[in-house]
Amino acid sequence: MSLIAPFRALRPAPAVAARVASVPYDVVSTDEARQLAAGEPLSFLHVTRSEIDLPAGTSPYSDEVYARAVANLATLRRSAPLVQDDRASLYIYRLRMGAHTQTGVAGVFSVAEYEQGLIKKHEKTRPDKEDDRTRHIVETGAQTGVVFLTYRRTAGLDREVEQAVSGPPLYDLTAADGVVHQLWRIDAADAIVKAFGQVPALYIADGHHRAASAARACEDLARLGRPTDDAGRFIAVAFPDTAMQILPYNRIVKDLLDKTPASFMQALADHGMRVQPGAAMPERAGVVSMYLDGQWYQFGLPPVAGTARSDRLDVEVLQRRVLSPLLGVGDPRTDKRIDFVGGIRGTAELERRVNSREAAVAFSLHAVGIDDLMVIADQGGIMPPKSTWFEPKLRDGLLVHLI
Repeated sequence: MSLIAPFRALRPAPAVAARVASVPYDVVSTDEARQLAAGEPLSFLHVTRSEIDLPAGTSPYSDEVYARAVANLATLRRSAPLVQDDRASLYIYRLRMGAHTQTGVAGVFSVAEYEQGLIKKHEKTRPDKEDDRTRHIVETGAQTGVVFLTYRRTAGLDREVEQAVSGPPLYDLTAADGVVHQLWRIDAADAIVKAFGQVPALYIADGHHRAASAARACEDLARLGRPTDDAGRFIAVAFPDTAMQILPYNRIVKDLLDKTPASFMQALADHGMRVQPGAAMPERAGVVSMYLDGQWYQFGLPPVAGTARSDRLDVEVLQRRVLSPLLGVGDPRTDKRIDFVGGIRGTAELERRVNSREAAVAFSLHAVGIDDLMVIADQGGIMPPKSTWFEPKLRDGLLVHLI
């Protein structure tokens, strides 16, 4: 069974929700965050990326950044205003991006279940990113980043969620990227809580660092003599697996090592890959599109031995058969010669990066399936870094969990 609990959300007054709602803190750089929040004092980026209100060049991990986050949250609570619900509730969060719609349940989930592996992971986390969000949570007394969960859908939970959205939404806003965000507050939540009891497991789709930081913040608060029941829970929205939309996470490499475009093409052929001119997006798994020297090509990836599902993912095969042996790319988590481009940016961004000489070659991949993610997590495996790009994304600032 999976535990979900109602909570008293801190949230913007409906009239200002569109102004407060911001992109997740970890999908933009400091410069991008500063541009997005320019001229909008109510943007939640002033809380999640508070370095934008300090002099350029300020380290995002400096003491001043966390102090400013605390001050900015207090200011936003007064000026927006942000209000805390008087009763613990669940919330239904619906996202619509073009023809795609997905509806999930927002609540708080158990840190203990996360630590016990009942809320399953598929990625490693970086200590520096954990340190940052852990300190942000402890100092602001709030979980400001929402974890994105998924689960194998059940008819019973589907039915309860559909019944819960029969009335008008609390929020109905369209973000700058055209994604529609709707939110319903559910006071009578017992039926949904009970239906979650029939869900055998939850899976982190996006937000591994947020979940890990919530668990560490719980430990830190206990060690500081400030334990609370709310610190033992973390805020998340859970969506059924059938509603999830995964885009590819593409790769660019900054140079060809010691090769020319022609010799790199020959090296691919020598290693069993038949390279031909092709489309910018592969039509199926096992095929990779490559942008090199102003042209798109395609080649099939050779099969690999091994039974682990993670070893057979295109991102892993590309790393083992091409990026490492032919281009000298080491650990993709740390190698500075490789960079990653989320599928939402399109293949035009890959062309731009290569044409501008920011990179020498780009690889466009077929998207990983949600079943791959869940099976790998069930096996206790770890997916390669930057394997999945979930879209559409939740907005920060619409629901905050005070601890």
